[in-house]
Amino acid sequence: MTTSLNFARQGDKSNSAWFEEWITRLLEDRDQSGLTEMIHEIDALMITVDPSCSVAYIAELSLMTPYHYLVTLESESHYTHVLRIDLNSPDLLVREVKDPNTRGIFRSLNEVYPIGAHKPNSRYMGEILRVTNLHSVVETQKRREVRFFSQDQLRKLELPGNMAVVKPSPYTHNIVGYWERAVGELRVYALGISTIRDDVNRVYHEAKELQEKLGLDELILPIDHLATRIYSQNREVAILEYLTLTSYYYWGSYDIVDQNSSTNVTKSVHYQDERRSPAKVFTAANHPYFVNYLLNGASPTENFVRNYGPRLHHIALAVHDGETAGQANIDYVVDEIRKQGKQFLLDVIGSKEEGLKQIFSSASEHSSLIIEYVQRFGNFAGFFTKKNVAQLTHAAGVEEQLRLLQAQAAQS
Repeated sequence: MTTSLNFARQGDKSNSAWFEEWITRLLEDRDQSGLTEMIHEIDALMITVDPSCSVAYIAELSLMTPYHYLVTLESESHYTHVLRIDLNSPDLLVREVKDPNTRGIFRSLNEVYPIGAHKPNSRYMGEILRVTNLHSVVETQKRREVRFFSQDQLRKLELPGNMAVVKPSPYTHNIVGYWERAVGELRVYALGISTIRDDVNRVYHEAKELQEKLGLDELILPIDHLATRIYSQNREVAILEYLTLTSYYYWGSYDIVDQNSSTNVTKSVHYQDERRSPAKVFTAANHPYFVNYLLNGASPTENFVRNYGPRLHHIALAVHDGETAGQANIDYVVDEIRKQGKQFLLDVIGSKEEGLKQIFSSASEHSSLIIEYVQRFGNFAGFFTKKNVAQLTHAAGVEEQLRLLQAQAAQS
């Protein structure tokens, strides 16, 4: 039996006694119930965009990531574009709403937030996890009071009918889906009529030809981690909830004091290589927004959540260690992508001596998601340095404030 508590704890942030008690009880119960052994890697990530945004977004992803356009699945109210690297990395399901007036639970999660409402259908939805026994996983989770969409609700939401989907988290607003798939079996999504769209295929091939010409196709690796931003008071419960829903363990937390935040990492117990099943990171403010004036400090993480709602902030991609044209690979990748008109929030930060370099892109106008690139040197095993995180968090906060001002101007 896998023991989810047998992993070394990293970090310098203290958790509450309540958290330490319940993480032990929850993970011991998860192991004993068999859930840890039945729930495996992240098989797919689901992203929804507004009408007419998916083609441009796929062009962007095709240049900036290793993903390839596979097929489009058309249902009554959505196009779902399947992007894939291989069966050893998660798929991306890019869902485009056909009708701008379409309403539903996921749109409602955007509309109460000032920037989120500006792109009402644009949001990261959540992860699909591979399981070995779907019925047992669902029944065990139901006994733990996890709530699922009914099959009728899945049909109305046009989510894949061959999976069980947990209702949106009150802490992250993300969903988790389970489906049964044996190792080596193809991933087949029950989502409608299958076609290869000419417009999508054209921009995909153009982007991939450019990516290969620039030499980026050998340098950009699969997803390293997914970073969600949440309210300060929900840090510990969001981590514990995700551990309840998955077979991840708590890697640890780091306190980023000068940005009034902490970075909290969970990882798969089954796969050490994050490219097989990305780490899930939760970032939360140390203090809620209404005490900031007493602290005389910044609160970029809390401001993001107040503007967009709790949601995924960025998708981080690994960059192959090494050098190209006399530069660290990450510097070369960023320089070449910048030449194509893509913007980044700052220059590449970090160094070989520190063990890694990182950078954030500007948020995509199509999905509101940021792409992070991270290059580790040698045997560096972490996800960041505290200095890097502080600079990245500050830079993202500056851009988000500009987007808020733009949204307010558009509404006035």
